[in-house]
Amino acid sequence: MVPIRARWSPRWRTPAAVAAGALPALAFPAPALWWFAYVALVPWMLLLRSAPAGRRAALEGWLGGAAFIVAVHHWLLPSLHVFLVPVAALLGLLWIPWALLVRELLGGVPSAGRTGAALVLVPAAWLLSELARSWQGLGGPWGLLGASQWQVAPALRLASAGGVWLVSLLVVAVNCALVLLVAVPGARVPAVAGVTGCAVLTGVVWLWVPRPEVSGGLRVAVVQPGLVADGPDSAERRFAVGERLTRDLSGRPVDLVVWGESSVGGDLAARPDLAGRLASLSAQVGAPLLVNVDARGADSPGIRKSAVLIGPEGPTGDRYDKMRLVPFGEYIPARALLGWATSVGKAAGEDRVAGDAPVVMNLPGRPDGRPGVRVGPLVCFESAFPDMSRHLAREGAALLVAQSATSSFQGSWAPAQHASLAALRAAETGRPVVHATLTGVSEVHGPSGERIGPALPTSASTAQVYEVPLARGATLYVRFGDWAVAAALASLAAYCAVEGARTLRRPAPEPSSPRARTARG
Repeated sequence: MVPIRARWSPRWRTPAAVAAGALPALAFPAPALWWFAYVALVPWMLLLRSAPAGRRAALEGWLGGAAFIVAVHHWLLPSLHVFLVPVAALLGLLWIPWALLVRELLGGVPSAGRTGAALVLVPAAWLLSELARSWQGLGGPWGLLGASQWQVAPALRLASAGGVWLVSLLVVAVNCALVLLVAVPGARVPAVAGVTGCAVLTGVVWLWVPRPEVSGGLRVAVVQPGLVADGPDSAERRFAVGERLTRDLSGRPVDLVVWGESSVGGDLAARPDLAGRLASLSAQVGAPLLVNVDARGADSPGIRKSAVLIGPEGPTGDRYDKMRLVPFGEYIPARALLGWATSVGKAAGEDRVAGDAPVVMNLPGRPDGRPGVRVGPLVCFESAFPDMSRHLAREGAALLVAQSATSSFQGSWAPAQHASLAALRAAETGRPVVHATLTGVSEVHGPSGERIGPALPTSASTAQVYEVPLARGATLYVRFGDWAVAAALASLAAYCAVEGARTLRRPAPEPSSPRARTARG
């Protein structure tokens, strides 16, 4: 039998690593082949386990990781242009430890111990790469493997227990078990046991983990003005469309009207005419408006993106300034060093100002005597961060609202990818999430992550009212946080400690004796 490491010609290993690394992107919207996530890593892992040396595995892990970043974020090319390539090359480095571990634990003919360790440590190492790139400065947690399961009810139940991180761990564990089934005939028993364990865990969570207890509801209107042609007065024209669509809600029972990100282009203190028009709309529809102001403040330096609550008398005083800004889109990290990105793409010409703290807003009591609801606002890609929605839920928010704008990426995968995150955040927190955008895709998800009502596509210019169920209680993820991450890191730390101790106990090689010289006469 030909050894598996000889089957791959070195000439083809490099393009194979790039292609294999890009494959998992098909599991995310817009293709949304959620089932593909459970097999998408198999070709890449088969390649890595057959690497002739650790250096080669590291190279192929880096190439595959960079290809994954480009594939998932390819819609950034019109904005970042060639700058996306060095960004992907930097982030691709995060997959090197995972690649080395795949080769170490799955290469050759692994023992039963190595096989069992692989089913735990390989997913943990993958999660380590996801955790590292989830830092805001590296782009945030966009494209986490677990997020590809946003429309799968059992996966959403897992997210309610351990967050999207637990879903990622199980998806990678299934891929690892399939690699063992395909490449290591002697490891079929532990591989089947691994898949069975994942299924049993999912079943246990599905059957016994408490579900959100639905208690009451809220009528929320999402106003999506649609695409407005660029121009010096585009902000005014967009405001006018939102105003008209909101006015059409008059006479319909509504508890809250939500506009998308950057829906108001002028500071309300400096533009009392805009504040007055919004207050008039609130009085006319009989509900507060949650708008988003993208403007330079009259009494503060810099440009902020702010969720502002408007009542019949004007701004209520509830205001949230976006805390986590989009790298290159809203600020340039280390601008003195990377400011040249503005010359090759549509990077931020001026850094926006970040907010200081999350805010939970209080809606007024409703006409039928029901108490007001507490709302936790998020802006744009903040909906990608599990910790932010969890914090708002712990602070008492009964409804999460994510205001977004993806008009720069119309016709790409970006709007659908962004909207899908609302399902994960809803399932994790047990709180409904309203994802309201300027140009689609706008969606509403219930406390278990299920979709409520129709999604508003990128072609729509409309106002849609949703009957949003509210829920009581706290999910396991809200209570205990990132315990799945802690468990994964602990397993990796234990493995490193064991390997380090084994290395220290290994006797040092004896020095070789000097070569004998032959006298020549």
